[in-house]
Amino acid sequence: MKDQNSEVARCPALFLSAPSSGEGKTTFTAALARYFRQQGKVVRVFKTGPDYLDPQILAQASGQDVEQLDLWMAGEAYCRQKLYEAACEADLILVEGAMGMFDGDPSSADLAARFNIPVAVLMDVKGMAQTAAALATGMANYRDDVQVAGLIANNCSTARHAELIRDALPASVPLLAVLAKDPEVKLPERHLGLVQAAEVRDELELRFNNGARWVAEGALGPNPITELPQPVEFHPTELPPVPKLLPGKRVAIARDAAFSFIYDANLHLLEQLGASYEFFSPLHDSELPQADALWLPGGYPELHAEALAANVAIKQQIRDFHAAGKPILAECGGLLYSLEDLTDLNDQCHPMLGIIRGHGAMRGKRGCQGMQTAMLPEGEVQAHAHHRSRSADTPEPIGHGRRQRHSAPGEAIYRVGGLTATYLHLFFASNPEAVAAMLSEPVACGEALTPESKVS
Repeated sequence: MKDQNSEVARCPALFLSAPSSGEGKTTFTAALARYFRQQGKVVRVFKTGPDYLDPQILAQASGQDVEQLDLWMAGEAYCRQKLYEAACEADLILVEGAMGMFDGDPSSADLAARFNIPVAVLMDVKGMAQTAAALATGMANYRDDVQVAGLIANNCSTARHAELIRDALPASVPLLAVLAKDPEVKLPERHLGLVQAAEVRDELELRFNNGARWVAEGALGPNPITELPQPVEFHPTELPPVPKLLPGKRVAIARDAAFSFIYDANLHLLEQLGASYEFFSPLHDSELPQADALWLPGGYPELHAEALAANVAIKQQIRDFHAAGKPILAECGGLLYSLEDLTDLNDQCHPMLGIIRGHGAMRGKRGCQGMQTAMLPEGEVQAHAHHRSRSADTPEPIGHGRRQRHSAPGEAIYRVGGLTATYLHLFFASNPEAVAAMLSEPVACGEALTPESKVS
């Protein structure tokens, strides 16, 4: 909460990290958020890095919006202000890291160190005991600027197993929690990660409530992590005001089981620009909302390709919108939907919008991911790629993403009439002016489609 006599907000905070991906960070973060929510606490959760699925899970568990914190994608000032605003209203701040604690540049450790948030190291300890203590101790001592609060031992089989780990830990790295393997708390998954929260909302409620119990109970007695951590001081910063560049503009946004990769921060940015937005479903609706611009975000069109193809009415509405020269942003799954056809995971080919030449197809477990800057004619926008599909026979791109740490060209960016299409997912707040220009009157370039090239 905010100190009334200073520009400082003090709030208990904890950063959840791990040696690697797959240790159970999201499952535990969601369970801990639900535990404290059940105690009547206001819990604000943040997710490190570009991620759409984890925030959906964490938002349902905590009952609060979940936004991204990323020093490269959003910048230090943005992250600082978001943490300060959360600290002014919350009883607890939780930040879930990405990958391993020191992986990436910037890493989870960099973010925790920058804002002095203590780190709880979550580790799957199956098949080891004292070695888990050695790894946790090594992580705690790897950098002087990172404060490790202790170890969370996940998948711990017995009380004796927990004792061996606890006794091997130094006093400076306490055992914060012992978690037994429990299939009743595991979150459902699919090929790109977790299942979307809206698809399994009732099941998740059961798992969150089971998780709250799981967090509270330890093999060596109640888990210490159920006590609020020490408060951390968060300071405000002055962000540049967002200009009202889209006053009175309406944006239609695809959102359903096929399209849901939408940052809450992007929605907030549209509002700050002066725009309003309305969601619609390419799966179920027959008409577009009245709108000045259209956003087709990422998602899972490959899982719903047959239904998307069958909704001829909405496809024609979108084609007419494009033919009128109105701005459309199509990201990743939205790009696949915009192509002539899409071959799904069962090798079945389905006709899509056909507002850009090309064919999309899934490619099993191989994919592309990473941070890139979208080099748009309107300006540079921070972004990322994460997909397991490919596109072929597409037009000549107007540009490519600039990779964060590699000189090779990144994802292609296409511009056909008012359509901007790319595999990149854009973080709007990194360049509001460029986003506003793209959604109002994008720079015309690229080839137009002939009526004969469109498909039903």
